[in-house]
Amino acid sequence: MTHFVDLGVPEALARVLSNQGIIEAFPIQSKTLPDSLAGRDVLGRGRTGSGKTVAFALPLVARLAGLTRGSAKVSRRPGRPTGLVLAPTRELATQIDRTVAPLAEAVGLNTTVIFGGVSQKHQERALGRGADIVVACPGRLEDLLKQGILTLDDVQLTVIDEADHMADMGFLPVVTRIVKRTKPDGQRLLFSATLDGGVDVLVKKFLDDPVTHSVDAPKATVSTMEHHVLVVDPDEKQNVIETLASGTGRRVMFTRTKYRAKKMAKKLSQVGIPAVDLHGNLSQNARDRNLAAFSSGEVRVLVATDVAARGVHVDDVELVVHIDPPAEHKSYLHRSGRTARAGAEGQVITIATTEERREVQKLMKQAGVTADFSEASTGSRVVSELVGEQAERVAYVPPVKNPGGQAGAKSGGSSGARSGSRSGAGQGGRNGRGQGRSGGGQQRRDSRKGRTDSRAETRGGSRTGQGSAGRSGGRPAAGRGSGSGGGQRTDSSAAAVNLHTTGASAVDRATQAAARRRNRRSTASAGAPRR
Repeated sequence: MTHFVDLGVPEALARVLSNQGIIEAFPIQSKTLPDSLAGRDVLGRGRTGSGKTVAFALPLVARLAGLTRGSAKVSRRPGRPTGLVLAPTRELATQIDRTVAPLAEAVGLNTTVIFGGVSQKHQERALGRGADIVVACPGRLEDLLKQGILTLDDVQLTVIDEADHMADMGFLPVVTRIVKRTKPDGQRLLFSATLDGGVDVLVKKFLDDPVTHSVDAPKATVSTMEHHVLVVDPDEKQNVIETLASGTGRRVMFTRTKYRAKKMAKKLSQVGIPAVDLHGNLSQNARDRNLAAFSSGEVRVLVATDVAARGVHVDDVELVVHIDPPAEHKSYLHRSGRTARAGAEGQVITIATTEERREVQKLMKQAGVTADFSEASTGSRVVSELVGEQAERVAYVPPVKNPGGQAGAKSGGSSGARSGSRSGAGQGGRNGRGQGRSGGGQQRRDSRKGRTDSRAETRGGSRTGQGSAGRSGGRPAAGRGSGSGGGQRTDSSAAAVNLHTTGASAVDRATQAAARRRNRRSTASAGAPRR
């Protein structure tokens, strides 16, 4: 057993790891830490789940805190971080920060995370207060650099994590521009599963006489991971998927498209298997919410696209299922790395139709994987063995931002009916009362039908209200203004409730805004004299 203190890790940092149950160093940590703590540039190559995050987090914090030979504690300045970690995805950046932050806090340093898809306001504030270590995705970081919100002139230690994935995603030009803005004589650590895809260019350009440490061959797979291919009839595929998802442990299921991930998570939940989705179309809040539900055990199935192949570090994932075989072998290895992490055991299953069998055989060969191919159906023995103990199926509603929203839509529809009736009766005569009743009925229909009818209601309610009130007896101008104003206010407010509960798109929100503007104009014109 190799203890962290024996590798030169300061006791204060080793104590933080010990409190988290991390006592023994993994091979990638044992090999790289003596050199990285001494200030050398290091190239670390190891598979996903081999412990690379701790391997670079320790020297990053220790050297910036002045706890190692040849280092001095940094001074905190607004907008001028001294440590930088680059990661390809927001999920990975968040996971890295969860590892680095407790270590930094123990020695008086702080961290912040920067990524796109959310407002940059809080990121600006964190940088303005002074952040010692920035964990960032390249795109948003470059945006902030161009805006002058921060500078990298003081960065003494730069880490590039999952460099091969950066290359796959086309980030190498951005990463190159970013690293060029750090101190030329700063220390640099680069970690990657492979050195292809342009990663070697980064190594030659930015690492000075690096020490290279590898813990496995580029195509190696962990010995505790078993690979299976289930060849199924297309008509049986969905039943097999549901059976594999029904076990008691955590499992990650991968699809090729965002739409399929969303649809599959919904289908599984409907048959009593708690599941959430993770893909690029989700907002950051939705991603965090779904991943938290999976990590906590509230749900046991995560259906994801390749966005989760890196950066989703959840312990005790017993099964990875490739619902759709990946397009290339590197994706297969990274997806599969969600299980059998840190020496644990795990199973990897690829579901292939009979037409896909030859393609999957080629994929396994490219990945350096020996897999068992089996003809399978729902009742097959091999499927039952892979599923293990099956959990009781339960009614489940995936986590949502506003659990009471649906009830709000229903009450909004009924209150809209009452409001519309009162408005019509008071201001539009018999036709106004009829319009109020039809407006209320329309709202009830809208709350059932969703977005499409909401938009139609917002547009059509205004026109109908104007026409009915205009034809009613009394003063035409006042009738037209009052009927339109009352009817439209009711339609717009109820439509807003409906759109909120169904997740309004930008088009929906624009439609609502236009309705509110028409409402204000028609209300103002009601009191103006006719000319």
